[in-house]
Amino acid sequence: MRLNKLTQLAMTAALALGANIVSADEPLKVGFVYVGPTGDAGWSYGHDQGRKYIVEKFGDKIETNYVESVAEGADSERVIRQLAAKGHDLIFTTSFGYMNPTLKVAKRFKKVKFEHATGYKRGKNTGTYFARAYQGRYLTGLIAGKMTKTNVIGYVASFPIPEVIRGINAFTKGAVEANPDVTVKVVWASTWYDPAKEREAAETLMLQGADILTQHTDSAAVIQAAESKGNFAIGYHSDMSAYGAKAHLTSTVHNWGPLYAEKVQAVLDGTWKSEDLWPGIAEGVTDLAPLNDAIPADVKALVAKKKQAIKDGTIRVFDGPIFDQSGKEVVPAGSSLDDGALKSFNWYVKGVEGQLPKS
Repeated sequence: MRLNKLTQLAMTAALALGANIVSADEPLKVGFVYVGPTGDAGWSYGHDQGRKYIVEKFGDKIETNYVESVAEGADSERVIRQLAAKGHDLIFTTSFGYMNPTLKVAKRFKKVKFEHATGYKRGKNTGTYFARAYQGRYLTGLIAGKMTKTNVIGYVASFPIPEVIRGINAFTKGAVEANPDVTVKVVWASTWYDPAKEREAAETLMLQGADILTQHTDSAAVIQAAESKGNFAIGYHSDMSAYGAKAHLTSTVHNWGPLYAEKVQAVLDGTWKSEDLWPGIAEGVTDLAPLNDAIPADVKALVAKKKQAIKDGTIRVFDGPIFDQSGKEVVPAGSSLDDGALKSFNWYVKGVEGQLPKS
């Protein structure tokens, strides 16, 4: 398409003001920013599967681009700004530490729509989303509690933010419900993705007696460590069974594709709005990977029953009674933690060993 000089000047001025001009004849440009590599087998891999889903669904109506292994902080702001300046109409920023950089860029590029994963700050052109992963965590905790022989379960964690603490607590709640003698030990790797650190943390936990491991990190290193020692492990973000078929009991998985498709369609229709989405098992965004044959039939039946109850809404993971580490009742029977409390978790439930570090 040939543009006259006046049109070119107008477009240049609009871009300087942060506008995002899209021709009806051009595809919607959708950008993604990932904290890890798309081959991490976990978080970034799962989001990229969601990107591929919308490519297949929308075809030539959209164009997608992504930048992987983007550090949180100044690097992410630069990458997000570049995507916006290059004409992307919708940008998904997929790590907690991208929250403030996303908002900063969004204030400049007012016609671009931004979606930030796991955050809690929104703006006129910035929405937030996450999966209720804690529902899957609770179910995997039931499995771990039933199957441990040492009554020690190891948890490799990333950073002490509410999202991660919520997962630890949901997992522990399920484990203790299944086996009151269980202790969950946590090692903080202080990284989202570093296979060497994740493996070192897993090996430390096994030296401390853990015969089942789980994780809130992004690589399959924890699964591989468990496989090498003949122990069991539970993955996160995606089905990690390919990295340890004997060790891998299941994983809590995310299915981002339908959510991404919903947001793309809203932009195409002109109906997009800033909102907070938190779908879970009922919506099919949170689920479990296939269960290992090593899991006894009665445990599989228990998990299926609890999963259906969560889906139906007859139980919620954080229904009382809930006790903190000291044994103090925090949530009485007949009550449940609301979403606000879940998004601000800063304490451990009974069954978690050790002190919660400051974030």
